[in-house]
Amino acid sequence: MSDRTYRLALGAVLLVALYFELSYLMYFLIGMLFFEGITNWRVPLLLRKLQGKPMGENTLAPIPSGTRFNLEAERAWRLIVGLMLLITYVLLYDKLWFFPWFMGFAIFGAGASGVCPVLIGVKWAGCK
Repeated sequence: MSDRTYRLALGAVLLVALYFELSYLMYFLIGMLFFEGITNWRVPLLLRKLQGKPMGENTLAPIPSGTRFNLEAERAWRLIVGLMLLITYVLLYDKLWFFPWFMGFAIFGAGASGVCPVLIGVKWAGCK
């Protein structure tokens, strides 16, 4: 499983959880994103390791920037998405109900197209 396929699946599951109002699934997704961001045990890497495939790098096009932070961009992306979902779904859902939906469609679109603006921004900001 590549990171692109993971984003496609994550966006789809996020949209299903929102549509059917499955709050326990949303809490699981938020917890999983924080767990992956903190430990760097990412689902795509673990599945590649179980399949015996090489642990290749991300195939995102190179972005001209210097590495300022000793933090991988995928790891920072997971922390940012988990934090935004925590704020907008758990704390402020009555006022910002549209934001988790926007994030679900954006993540699904990033998985389908292979272009994730947040990931590009994180790389441009200086993450590896």
